[in-house]
Amino acid sequence: MNQFRALFLRLRSLIHKDQLDRELAAELSTHLDLHIEENLHAGMTFEEARRKALLKLGGLEQTKESVRDRRGVPLLEALLQDLRFGVRMLRKNLAFTIAAVTVLALGIGANTALFSIVNAVLLRPLPYPHPEQLVALRESKPNYPTGSISYPNFLDWQNDNRSFASMGVMRSGGSFLLSGLGEAEQVNAIFLSAGFFEQLGVTPVLGRTFAPDEDHTGGTPVVMISTGFWRRKFGSAPDALGKSVTLDGKVYTLIGVVPSSFNFLETSATTDLYLPIAQWSNPVLMDRAAGLGIGGVGRLKPGVTIEQAQADMERVTRNLAATYPDTDKGIGAAVIPLGRWTLGHVQSFLLVLFAAVGFVLLIACVNVANLLLARSSKRAHEFAIRAALGAGQGRIIRQLLVESTLVAAIGGGLGVLLAALGTQVALRSLPVTFPRVREVGVDGHVLLFAIAISLAAGVFFGLAPALKTAQGNPNETLQESGRGGSAIRHRMQGVLVAAEISLALVLLIGAGLMIRTLAALQNVNPGFEANKVLTFGFSLPPAMMNARSDTLRAALRQVQEKFQSAPGVQAVAFSWGASPLAADDEWLFWIDGQPKPQSESEMNWALDYVIGSDYLKVMGIPLKNGRFFTDQDDERAPRVAVVDVVLAGKFFPGLDPIGKRLHLNNTGETVEIVGVVGHVNQWGLDSDDKESVRAQLYTPFTQLPDKQMALSASGLGVVVRSDKPATVFPSIHQINNQMSSQQVVFGALTMDEVIAGSLAERRFSMILFALFAALALVLSSVGIYGVISYIVGQRTREIGIRMALGAQRADILRVILADGAKMTVVGVLFGLSASFLLTRLLVKLLFGVSATDPLTFLGVSVLLTLVALAACYIPAHRATRVDPVVTLRYE
Repeated sequence: MNQFRALFLRLRSLIHKDQLDRELAAELSTHLDLHIEENLHAGMTFEEARRKALLKLGGLEQTKESVRDRRGVPLLEALLQDLRFGVRMLRKNLAFTIAAVTVLALGIGANTALFSIVNAVLLRPLPYPHPEQLVALRESKPNYPTGSISYPNFLDWQNDNRSFASMGVMRSGGSFLLSGLGEAEQVNAIFLSAGFFEQLGVTPVLGRTFAPDEDHTGGTPVVMISTGFWRRKFGSAPDALGKSVTLDGKVYTLIGVVPSSFNFLETSATTDLYLPIAQWSNPVLMDRAAGLGIGGVGRLKPGVTIEQAQADMERVTRNLAATYPDTDKGIGAAVIPLGRWTLGHVQSFLLVLFAAVGFVLLIACVNVANLLLARSSKRAHEFAIRAALGAGQGRIIRQLLVESTLVAAIGGGLGVLLAALGTQVALRSLPVTFPRVREVGVDGHVLLFAIAISLAAGVFFGLAPALKTAQGNPNETLQESGRGGSAIRHRMQGVLVAAEISLALVLLIGAGLMIRTLAALQNVNPGFEANKVLTFGFSLPPAMMNARSDTLRAALRQVQEKFQSAPGVQAVAFSWGASPLAADDEWLFWIDGQPKPQSESEMNWALDYVIGSDYLKVMGIPLKNGRFFTDQDDERAPRVAVVDVVLAGKFFPGLDPIGKRLHLNNTGETVEIVGVVGHVNQWGLDSDDKESVRAQLYTPFTQLPDKQMALSASGLGVVVRSDKPATVFPSIHQINNQMSSQQVVFGALTMDEVIAGSLAERRFSMILFALFAALALVLSSVGIYGVISYIVGQRTREIGIRMALGAQRADILRVILADGAKMTVVGVLFGLSASFLLTRLLVKLLFGVSATDPLTFLGVSVLLTLVALAACYIPAHRATRVDPVVTLRYE
């Protein structure tokens, strides 16, 4: 030590004699100190280390001259020198560099990947010209504040409004039997009004859009196709225009190809065809009371606000209610910014996930800050000499911040690569109905975000160690033996570890709540036996599309018998209208003996299930009272219906509904209630009880009115009961082809898959939360392990003395574990306090569990404490194996 101080005094005298710049003197002493330290670690004596260091620098006088030549260096060049020096330091300490870069790459990569989703879904404007002028249009009804629009009402809205430059409607979910282009198949279609593409600024890849005279009943049958359909069926041939496309036995002329980028409102199924909505053959299209799932889009005139448009539409709908009181009384209009309508409820969901992944980045930064603090202790002599020789605090802070920013930059670069990979993985996990999912990717905005958080992280985790190092007393540092430690530095590391544990606890509790939510949802009884049910679509051959209703009924009975004969099939039933967790259809009714309501808005609403006689057997829905349909309930029998317990309890409280009669407004028929069945969770396992329309009304498929029976030929649902539902579809498909090559079965899904699809968004959020929490747990464990290891290393001499004086290994273990336990307990307590506040943000994502669930809070706290103590035990156990004789001799 005396030799080192003599060298230090020699340096001071040389500097004073030559009047070297204080900053340059600090640089000179840094180079000497680093080389001497290297040589000492190599096993040289101090004199050998000093001599070799001076020789390596080319002699002290020569080094002074080279330093003098760099006086007055501009700031940019000085920063470049700091950068080169930082690179050398990181290269010399590869273990530290790899650990810090890995931690940051994980944190920055996770944040960048999720930001790519947030950017595409929440921040990026809609991909249409002047998107701020676009609004979604819906009818506001007593039971549905944003319900579908009847087509006649849309035509009147279009003609009478004063606020919109254009207005259009669309209806997704249609399907046609395609024939004449290879094997017959069912294809998905969207019905659009003329001008719909134009108001969104969508230009066809080939051909044109619909002309106004084509969008009316009896117009020339025309069709536009998707780019995928064009490629698949026409080989992307330009001469495809004008060719015929046969749909449900009717010939349409191909007039245009829609660009592949167009997927309005992210419909879940791939769309193949686009047709004029007025040519839809649905017989109730012009019924002012029928919504039929039609939604509208409008473009506001320049300068018109949402509020002004809403007021204008209220005027329009009041006039319609006065003109058509039977159907439009109580019907209003909802004008909603299209961007907000597109998002639905995903905004809060994404922001919660983004906040969670932000916690991961904070933990990563705290972890690296701890690594820097531990590393800075090894460089204490270097910075003490630089400070004693005249280097100011700013100079030292700048050097450390340059090094930390360099680490962050490398970590950020790797993080972007991880984000590109992670984004692709996330896209495969996202629900298919997630808005704007096809726009997600790593673009310029995402790269700017990655650069910004990398720089912010570099400053954040580098500032605290830099300030602590720069504020140190160089005299005290030079007088230390090199094995002691700073209590202040230890306290700061303890604070950082406690912060890591607090953040990790919040994430772990959030993940625990999400896991318990999913478990609770999977235990919800959907009202039917999902594990034994297969569902698929079915279409008769084109030749049957215009057949008489009795011919259709006979054909469908034959199909049911054939499907029933497939190996492994226990029961088969047709389904039309509503479908559990997948589609809804409603009927309006009033009770016999009560006066008919003056308008449809005053009638009662019920979900409409039109089903075959074996439907209850297939689905496993319990019969509560009365009977279900039989084969005798056919088109010639008296009209009957079955209701669920919700309808019975709501409209017949305390009464037996069996024998009561209902007047169905949709068909004009009167039905007698013959049975009561259990309720099916139509709207979702978690949200069904929150919907205004829950009552369910079942009617026999065989009693479907003739005009609606004709529609069923082109698309009908089939449900099959089997012990192995996932394996029976190939047999059914084979039997179907044997009946007719033009008859199609499609879209097979087990009801377990349907339920899984309804939970896809929650499952996605649970997976991400669990990943973030697991990453946080690993990082916090590594953090506390690193700090305890560092403390053990700094207290090696103390431990040796204690053991030499008779301390037992258990005593040493207890002392070291106590340090870790203090940090853990403090972190857990602060984390619990934060969790009680922050988990309330998850309320909308939870089901069956409270945001402050005691079991989750306690279980996660115990888990994190045990993991943290296990991380402490490894270095603590290593400390008990210290040989006091070797330690004291080394000291």
